[in-house]
Amino acid sequence: MKIWNTTSDFILLGLFNHTAAHLFLFVMVLTIAFTSLVGNALMIFLIHQDARLHMPMYFLLSQLPLMDMMLVSTVVPKMAADYLTGQKSISPAGCGLQIFFFITLEGGECFLLASMSYDRYVAICHPLRYPFLMSWQLCLRMTVGSWFLGAADGLMQAAATLSFPFCDAHEINHFFCEAPTLVRLACADTSVFENVMYICCVLMLLVPFSLILVSYSLIFAAVLKMHSREARKKTFATCSSHLSVVGLFYGAATFIYMRPKSYRSVNHDKIVSVFYTIFTPLLNPIIYSLRNSDVKGALRKCMGSV
Repeated sequence: MKIWNTTSDFILLGLFNHTAAHLFLFVMVLTIAFTSLVGNALMIFLIHQDARLHMPMYFLLSQLPLMDMMLVSTVVPKMAADYLTGQKSISPAGCGLQIFFFITLEGGECFLLASMSYDRYVAICHPLRYPFLMSWQLCLRMTVGSWFLGAADGLMQAAATLSFPFCDAHEINHFFCEAPTLVRLACADTSVFENVMYICCVLMLLVPFSLILVSYSLIFAAVLKMHSREARKKTFATCSSHLSVVGLFYGAATFIYMRPKSYRSVNHDKIVSVFYTIFTPLLNPIIYSLRNSDVKGALRKCMGSV
């Protein structure tokens, strides 16, 4: 097969065609993306404005909507512009940037969710030692560490993916540049890279997820020992929002990155990608606003002052 010039553009085939049904779906996706941006911006605003939320738990939480806003902004504007203009090309540099930001944000969120589970463990199991075990200094280190580890993985995967020579079939059957999809176009043996990428993804998912499981196992053991029914109810309400977000994130990520190659389908991957790049960022602020009493209180206070 002819080796394609790597300085030329890729073609993103996209998610929709120009039928009436797909136009409706396109408008619905844009509406959801816009609502997601507004909801996550509101979450950041509430945490910044309400003094009661100026604590490590909510500082960590404020990073989640920031990551979600950046994720939506990385994927949706390009997808919308391609659909509306019909110009579906993307340069190798643009493709590399999408891969970098996507993996940075997804990887960073893995470690951020683990940091948030540790915060809940300390708050529930060691409340008197919380200021020492979860200091602002440690909180900032966890935050910077989450962003740094995600960015390091994103940089390595973007650089490695674009280092391959690509064949003349340069059409990407996706609505954004994703490393596994782009690697399929390579005119070289990518088996070693794919195995390394698989191991990296497994580690990026399983190590934080193991920390989350350990933290919540200890939390549930502590909750079962509580004599007050009201205290147990409040603790479960506080933790349920975080567990819901963890379930959404790891469910979609596991489906995409930890399935054997023989079980992968391009159409299934695109549907799941829509879920965790567009729908999940909308659900996260809804989950926290409905299940977290402090956030609900901050929202009522904000609405009352308008």
